[in-house]
Amino acid sequence: MERVECVVVGAGVVGLAVARRLAQAGREVIVLEAADAIGTGTSSRNSEVIHAGIYYPTGSLRARLCVAGRDALYDYCRSHGVEHRRIGKLIVASDENQLPKLESIRAQAAANGVTDLYAIDAATARAWEPNLRAAGALVSPSTGIIDSHGLMLALLGDAEDSGAMLALLSPLVRGHRSADGFVLEVGGAEPMRLGCTTLINAAGLGAWAVAAGLEGFPAEQVPPRVLAKGNYYALGQGRSPFARLVYPVPVDGGLGVHLTLDLAGQARFGPDVEWLGNPDTGPTGDGIDYAVDPARAESFYDSVRAYWPGLPDGALVPAYSGVRPKLSGPGQPQRDFLLQGPETHGIPGLVNLFGIESPGLTSCLAIADAVAGMAGVVDP
Repeated sequence: MERVECVVVGAGVVGLAVARRLAQAGREVIVLEAADAIGTGTSSRNSEVIHAGIYYPTGSLRARLCVAGRDALYDYCRSHGVEHRRIGKLIVASDENQLPKLESIRAQAAANGVTDLYAIDAATARAWEPNLRAAGALVSPSTGIIDSHGLMLALLGDAEDSGAMLALLSPLVRGHRSADGFVLEVGGAEPMRLGCTTLINAAGLGAWAVAAGLEGFPAEQVPPRVLAKGNYYALGQGRSPFARLVYPVPVDGGLGVHLTLDLAGQARFGPDVEWLGNPDTGPTGDGIDYAVDPARAESFYDSVRAYWPGLPDGALVPAYSGVRPKLSGPGQPQRDFLLQGPETHGIPGLVNLFGIESPGLTSCLAIADAVAGMAGVVDP
């Protein structure tokens, strides 16, 4: 049986960031990935937005890790040549009745440490974005966009430069505790047994299956899981009518159908929320249908026309979809990230990451610092 100090399960953006952090702290690290490439799940099926940290409850992990992660991520992109652009975001009140909401959003952001939001009036908003309908808007200069795959390649490169190893097509089948850590049964073309002292479960959609597959792990510590599919639509023709990201004022606990841009300047609208319940996804997300139904676009038009009246009929075409691993379902308050360490489940050396959805990409470097502290690899 081979043995290594640390095993990270999952080579998405968070798993790779954690592997990099552990390897740079001098630990021997192997990353197990069930798929045939890095970042094939949630990490590559999102809006690729660097979030500022505006909306999350003050003091929550989402708020704290997003703000810290955002600043770290911009620094990392600059130092590692990861393509990104700090293009900013407009949070738009489409009518005067929504203007008071803008002030409450700015107050929430300030409480989270996001102090650079400022308001512009309708005339300024239209001068900046002539196609926009707005009674006023908030400007978020710290919001940006990023090449998520480029980021993951850079994180993997750093980890490998510090001695970490990546094992693709290597699903974790099951594991059990041993006197000095864990013994893992790894599947794939060449199954193997692998021992480790520290085990980080960063398997994304499969994190629940990984935890449940650890013999002796308390069943009551595996939280409920609900999956929410988010569908994105693109403009069938032409470039984006906007130079910045455009988000409507949030309603009913959601951020609404917003407009994001990719680094090529193409507009994407979404995501919506299509509840999938709790299908058996397995370690690679098997069982999820990522196809985008063209008919769902019909529900987007009224929402988008609230801030872009010029959206032509039939202009939206399916782009792609992603699935968010959530800890709460329809009609329930959104739950925070769950970074579950030994102080919770009582198993030394094990850290589970549950419910890492947005802003997980933005927060990845800060999450990695937190996990390394929880695992006892660095001072918390």
